[in-house]
Amino acid sequence: MSDQIYVVGHINPDTDTVAAAMGYAWLLRERDGVNTVAARAGALNAQTAWVLKTLGLEPPVLLTDASPRFESVMHRLDTLRPDSQLGLAWTLASRTGGIAPVVSEDGKPFGLINGLSLFKYFTEVLGPRPGNATVREMMAVPCADAVDTTLPKYAANAHIRDMLNRILRDEHNEYWVVDENGQYLGIARQRDVLNPPRLKIILVDHNEPRQAIAALEEAELLEILDHHRLGNPHTHTPIRFTVDIVGSTSTLVSEQTAEAGLSMPPALAGTLLAGLLADTLIFTSPTTTPRDKAAADRLSRWAFVGNGPLKGETIESYGKAVLSAGAGLSNRDPKDVVSTDIKPFEAGGFKFAVAQAEVTDLLQIAEHLDPLRFALDELKDKRGLDFAMLLITDVVRGTSRLLVSSNATPILDDLPYPPLPDGTRDAAGVVSRKKQLLPAVLGLLEK
Repeated sequence: MSDQIYVVGHINPDTDTVAAAMGYAWLLRERDGVNTVAARAGALNAQTAWVLKTLGLEPPVLLTDASPRFESVMHRLDTLRPDSQLGLAWTLASRTGGIAPVVSEDGKPFGLINGLSLFKYFTEVLGPRPGNATVREMMAVPCADAVDTTLPKYAANAHIRDMLNRILRDEHNEYWVVDENGQYLGIARQRDVLNPPRLKIILVDHNEPRQAIAALEEAELLEILDHHRLGNPHTHTPIRFTVDIVGSTSTLVSEQTAEAGLSMPPALAGTLLAGLLADTLIFTSPTTTPRDKAAADRLSRWAFVGNGPLKGETIESYGKAVLSAGAGLSNRDPKDVVSTDIKPFEAGGFKFAVAQAEVTDLLQIAEHLDPLRFALDELKDKRGLDFAMLLITDVVRGTSRLLVSSNATPILDDLPYPPLPDGTRDAAGVVSRKKQLLPAVLGLLEK
């Protein structure tokens, strides 16, 4: 739909980015009456999946890239069977702009009737000197006799940009659009394929292109709502850009909701409260502000109602349940641990990524250290990074250990975290990747 707007967070989504997308999409619908859809840019992590299941909510739609697909320019035109009379095709073509799709009984494209195919058919039947064939007789023949069967087929979910060279070489003006089983979905015209509509996007909880969905440059970026450092993408026109100093994007969404005089449904409020409590580690993170605590009080008032899924909860009890749902290493593949909550960065000529995992006791690191180190090195090589880091945070005691990939730049030796005998670094009191670890890393790389 041309007026549809996707509200989407960063890749490797955490609870705050999913909650902010859902909450802001709801707010824009309720307050502004716009057609918004909440989206996510990747798979849900264990914590977010638990939150949505507990609250009885469906995950946002998956949107991993903004590049237009054939389904965005497809028209689901009416169809005829190959044995239908040609006269019916003539009637259909008068309503569709001059074409009549012919589809077999199994639902797969058979051929297209258009002006050129009709001209070829009449030429073959009548020859250079028309005989005694009447219009009635010609219109009574089956459609199968007058179709063009050479029309290219494109999958509905295929990216248009990947097929442009083929399309430009082709002599056809129409194309079949089919599903994964090759069955008819619609017709795309060349003029639409060469000028597809851009997806309308609102970014939440991030503003750096490296953390955004793929092919963002092919979309129409309308707005950014965030609480991180600036690294914003280039835009052709001015956009609404809100970056504020709070502990979570869910806080910003709840504030705008209150300013509009609205209150969220209990389950949705519970989702944003989970995002806020997860990002601030129940207010123990240095990113926490008084506005976050006020937002938590507001969201809990909306969420902890008698008929809601969180009846009887408190901010403390709910926060502990949220953090516990995403904590631990024992039941997780090391590759998932180092890649689920990870953000890429560039600074000082270095490309690197920082992942974070939460545990309830740092003692469990010892039995998982070697697999984690191997997975971190593998991730670094696979993504072409100069180095990768994993911050393992004890959400109970408010401290962390830092694991750095092998053969990292010696510059990192000056990090203010003492090396330990097991090869990790003691990041005492560090719980925030954004406000504590990242500034220390950037301070070294950008000297």
